[in-house]
Amino acid sequence: MNNLWSKYSYAIILFLLSGTFALILSFKQNPVPQDQYITVTVSEGDSLLKIAGQYSEQHTLSNEEFIDWVKKYNKMVGDQIFPGDEIMIPVSKEAPAPRQLASALEE
Repeated sequence: MNNLWSKYSYAIILFLLSGTFALILSFKQNPVPQDQYITVTVSEGDSLLKIAGQYSEQHTLSNEEFIDWVKKYNKMVGDQIFPGDEIMIPVSKEAPAPRQLASALEE
């Protein structure tokens, strides 16, 4: 064992440090800028899809992307939410720019 340590001590230490560093990074949460989400309290009859529709003017995600975001940042396994739950949802605190449709004018 002593011979093994003397030959590979640097490799063993590097391997252990790399593993420790990877473990620390895996537990680090993804930071979410506070101007990009709000916390809402779930009411009776709410679903993630319903909430996505209610706040659709305040974000640019599809319903599927919205639900995936909510599940990821609230560490949810399924789609179930219950009255009284507080969940973060993606929105922008800045008012969305008005949308204009381009049209061709004929004269």
